[in-house]
Amino acid sequence: MALNNTYDARPVQQETAVGAGVQILVLALLGTAIGMGPAGWVTGLVFAVATWAVLSRALHRSGLRTFGPANRVTLGRATLVGGVTALVADSFVSAPPVSLLVGLTAVALLLDGVDGKVARRTGTSTALGARFDMEVDAFLILVLSVYVSMELGPWVLLIGGMRYAFVAAARVAPWLNAPLPPSFARKTVAALQGVCLLVAGADLLPYAGNFAVALLALVLLLWSFGRDVLWLWRESRSVVAEKPFAEPLVLELATR
Repeated sequence: MALNNTYDARPVQQETAVGAGVQILVLALLGTAIGMGPAGWVTGLVFAVATWAVLSRALHRSGLRTFGPANRVTLGRATLVGGVTALVADSFVSAPPVSLLVGLTAVALLLDGVDGKVARRTGTSTALGARFDMEVDAFLILVLSVYVSMELGPWVLLIGGMRYAFVAAARVAPWLNAPLPPSFARKTVAALQGVCLLVAGADLLPYAGNFAVALLALVLLLWSFGRDVLWLWRESRSVVAEKPFAEPLVLELATR
């Protein structure tokens, strides 16, 4: 009896569609609560559609048969990030309630460590899940940096744009794509970015305090990226330096 091993993507695709539906529901609730304008609605809907499309394509390419509990947590965080994105876009026209924006952001940040723990406890850790988690984190930082930059100046955009600049640089310099060793310091700095931007955006401190908090986040991020880039560069140099010695050895063994 032949077994049917054909991959059926419908179950996981349905979950991404549900996520998009929940995102639209969140936008509707926000629109009702604060009277969100067209800028917020359009940005939120674009975020929902883009998240659904990119995630669906990634899931199909990965061949995952189940979405997994950890990815559901990350998708929930993505929904919150979509709400924050819509509020920030709307803030260019009318100031949204700061407490609402801070509340959504705080929950999204608190859930950041939950999906990883769920993945490890349920044995459902995947490369796709890790990438999904990282992209949601990076986009939230970008959106928060846009919001804080309206008060503190465009230099804050360096915080949100640095990771994307690194990805772009890796296309030109492939040695930046090499895997990095695990680092507690890197994880700590990454986690602090959202916290610092949240504090600065909450407007609980005077201008000087908000400026100092955001500047601290930028300095720590520059140090972290600089350290990693230096490590990757040294590793790439060591590989190049070893090649002239490795090739003659291979040639000698082949001729024996």
